[in-house]
This record gives sequence, C-alpha cells and structure tokens, in this order.
Amino acid sequence: VMTEDKELTLRQHLEELRKRAIYSTIAVAITTGVSFSLAAHIFSILEALAPEDTNFIFTEAMELLVTYFKLSLYCGVALALPFLVYQALMFIRPALTSRERIWVYILLPAVALFFAGGVAFGYLFVPRMLSFLIEFPLAADVANPEIKISGYVSLVSRLLFGLGLVFETPLIMFFLARIGLVTPQWLLRQWRYAIVVCYIVAAIITPTPDPINCSIVASALIVLYFLGVILAWIAQRMRGENQPAHASSLE
Repeated sequence: VMTEDKELTLRQHLEELRKRAIYSTIAVAITTGVSFSLAAHIFSILEALAPEDTNFIFTEAMELLVTYFKLSLYCGVALALPFLVYQALMFIRPALTSRERIWVYILLPAVALFFAGGVAFGYLFVPRMLSFLIEFPLAADVANPEIKISGYVSLVSRLLFGLGLVFETPLIMFFLARIGLVTPQWLLRQWRYAIVVCYIVAAIITPTPDPINCSIVASALIVLYFLGVILAWIAQRMRGENQPAHASSLE
C-alpha cells in the first residue's frame, strides 16, 4: 500500500509539473506573438543603441525573419517572466508555509521591476560597449563595419536579457533569508568570494575584452550583492530571530 501511495504521489507531482509547463508555454507563446507583431518597433529601439551611421545588413533569405523571431522570443520570455516565476513557485507551493506563500505573492511584482531595472541599466551601458566594438576597427584603420542584423540583435538581446536576470539577485537573497536558508551575517562574510563571482559573471555577460566595460558591469553586480545583504537583514528582522534554524549550516 505504501508503494502505491508513493507512486500516486509521484504521479501527482508529474501531473502538476506538466500542467505548470503547459501554462508557461502558452504564456510565452502569447507574449512572443505580441512581441513579433511589434518586432520592427523593438528593433528600431535596439538600433538606436548603435553608433551613428552603422550599416546593418543581412546575407541570407531567412536571416531577417529568423532574427525577428529570436528578438520576439527574448521579449516574450521577458514579458512572461513574472508568470513563469509564479508557475515555478506554484509547483513548490506545497513545501512552503502560509507566510512564505504570502511573500511569494508580494515579491512577484518586484521580479518585473528588478528585471526592468537590469534592462534599463543595459540600455545605458550598451552604447558604450558597441562604440568600443564597432568603432575600434575604424580607429585602427583596418576595415569598415558592415554589421549583420542577426549577430547584432543576438548580442544586444542576450546582454539585456542577461542583465535583467542577474538584477534579480537581491530578490533571491531576500527570499532565501526570509525562509531562513541564509543569514545576512553569512552573506556578508562571503563578500570576497562574491566580488570574484561578480567579475566572472560580468566577463561572461560582457562581450568586450577591455577591462573597463567589464568593471562597469561587475561594479553594478557588486552593488546588487550588497543590496541583497541589506534586504536579507531586513528579512531576518521581519522573521524576528537572529539565527534561523535552516541557516545554521551556513554559519
């Protein structure tokens, strides 16, 4: 009987996972479709980030269509992100307490806000990065740039999307502290490792080899980490305890 109960429980979990995956897929399909109808306008926004007189070209018949679809998919996932997070949290909802569930609902709007903050930061940073990448060959008198539209959209979209995701770090730290998995004291003691990780992530996100652009992104990530420590401290105070039981292994 116990075996049958366990199999039934596993089957229920798989069914719940399938349901959440279907909901998420439908949401992304809808937001991607909406984004595709606006793809030309979205590309004009990205195009404005490039240096003046940048020449965009495409060399294959399907390149422009595929590029617009990729851009629409990035935008679609970004627009559906709060709903995707909600579906993921609903899947693990049975493992959360009633208070933890309340905080899940409270943090969902913040997910969209922090993601938008990361995209806004990227929108300010990208022109500097593109100036280095595109104008450097001109300064070196090597070649005139003819930029493939597919490569440009992939580069800028990936960077903006990546920055949007890493800007969620403070929220993740707040939530982990709120449910007692980490403490601000432990997070603060890891600041040296955090700085190293921030530079590694910045080097992965930033396609330019120069240390200046990498340091700009890394500095933003470091600020986010210490903001997360502050939010974790607030979360601990809200818990009304100094040593969460779950965090004892991290002390």
